[in-house]
Amino acid sequence: MIILKKENISDAVIRRLPRYYRQLTDLCGRGIVRISSHSLGQEMNITASQIRQDFSCFGEFGQQGYGYNVEELRSEIGHILGVDNDHHLIMIGVGNLGRALLHNFHFSQAGFTVDAAFDISPSVVGTSVNGIPVYSMQELDSFVQQNHIDVVVLTIPQSVAQDTATHLIELGVRGFWNFTNVELSSPTDDVKFENIHFADSLLTLSYRIANR
Repeated sequence: MIILKKENISDAVIRRLPRYYRQLTDLCGRGIVRISSHSLGQEMNITASQIRQDFSCFGEFGQQGYGYNVEELRSEIGHILGVDNDHHLIMIGVGNLGRALLHNFHFSQAGFTVDAAFDISPSVVGTSVNGIPVYSMQELDSFVQQNHIDVVVLTIPQSVAQDTATHLIELGVRGFWNFTNVELSSPTDDVKFENIHFADSLLTLSYRIANR
């Protein structure tokens, strides 16, 4: 069993955990029962020592001479990531990006249930997207107050992003998956933001191409 030692975990390690989970899911799908840190490192282009160092943040597991049981390791990392916690999520903004996420992103595989979406456009309010009902923004407050919402996905204009987040924080929301291209902030330390910037990824690729 993995024992979480929170004080030792860097942001870099946390950001590698989903990669491990994704790779182990793929290995399970290929019917691989066990794997060594060396072989896992070759699969992921990470050194075996880095993998062992990352895993040591969560206690000791795996057996010398045997390696890791792939399904057990996947389950443990999934537990650390919270995929078995059944987080509840709503989306605000059902434009092109919001609709694409609702249609194509497998929220359930990451441990999230999408309860509802909200928008200001009369053309989408009252409809559903991939089975998710779309409500008016006027119904947002009562919905959040009546339901436990762990995360809000923001796919709204930059001009209203911070005000919307601040209002939701006042309603008790503590997690935001933010696609607004604005760095959101909160005076409350327990509010967590995951800011997604597509341009950053593309510019990183641009740098690597330019400097290859």
